[in-house]
Amino acid sequence: MIGNILIALIGILHVYILILEMFLWDKPQGLKAFGNTLEKAKLTKVLAQNQGLYNGFLAAGLF
Repeated sequence: MIGNILIALIGILHVYILILEMFLWDKPQGLKAFGNTLEKAKLTKVLAQNQGLYNGFLAAGLF
């Protein structure tokens, strides 16, 4: 039971990171979370979306 709870918490963490990387990367919340500047965020947005998708697959596998 404890193992299932920990797996669920890790899955939720991956969903949170997915949201940050895919949707909030160049928004104030994403910039603050990752310590980026707006210019750097605009240059790396596609890379961040790719990482967000990866975290989504990890979350789906855990759930």
